[in-house]
Amino acid sequence: MNRTSVISGIIFILIAIILGAFGAHALKDKLSIEQLGSFEVGVKYQMYHGLALLILGFGASQLKFSLRGINTLIVVGVITFSLSIYFLAMQDMLGVELKFLGPITPIGGTLLIVAWFILLWKIISTKTPKSS
Repeated sequence: MNRTSVISGIIFILIAIILGAFGAHALKDKLSIEQLGSFEVGVKYQMYHGLALLILGFGASQLKFSLRGINTLIVVGVITFSLSIYFLAMQDMLGVELKFLGPITPIGGTLLIVAWFILLWKIISTKTPKSS
């Protein structure tokens, strides 16, 4: 088991559940449909990657490589992607201009893509013993 991946996954899932409920109940009447949809995208990506970190963390003993870099890319990617979406969706409600966060969202998405590409590459390039 990779404890860091599992703990990161649990934290992301916990926060995604809280933010999902917050969005569905507290923000329903305060955000436009488009803003609420964007907020929900952030929650979904956070939840999906939290689940992925759990799977990777619990399956780490089956892997022949370290998850450290992949875990870091996923954590930083989710934080930059989802957090920027949360704040962009709520900027009108908060009464602040946060348009500078717009370019941050694709950076987070790129980090997530890179993490998944590296994981794919490591799995493909790792030699496994042939079964008889």
